[in-house]
Amino acid sequence: MAIIATIMNTVTGRPIQKMTFGRMPKPWASFNLATGELVTAERIDIGRPAPGKVVTPVDVWITLNAKD
Repeated sequence: MAIIATIMNTVTGRPIQKMTFGRMPKPWASFNLATGELVTAERIDIGRPAPGKVVTPVDVWITLNAKD
């Protein structure tokens, strides 16, 4: 069962993109964003499903690298 997570920016608190993982990501997992940038997960938040829903919201918090 695939995990659909929202990638969140820790600096702004805003969502960056949605991403599908084959299994639950670990807090130290590294992956590439749609822009090709390699990032590392800092925190994983697992929410509660809405009433009558089965899908549990998952947020992966990352910090984007400063562009030079």
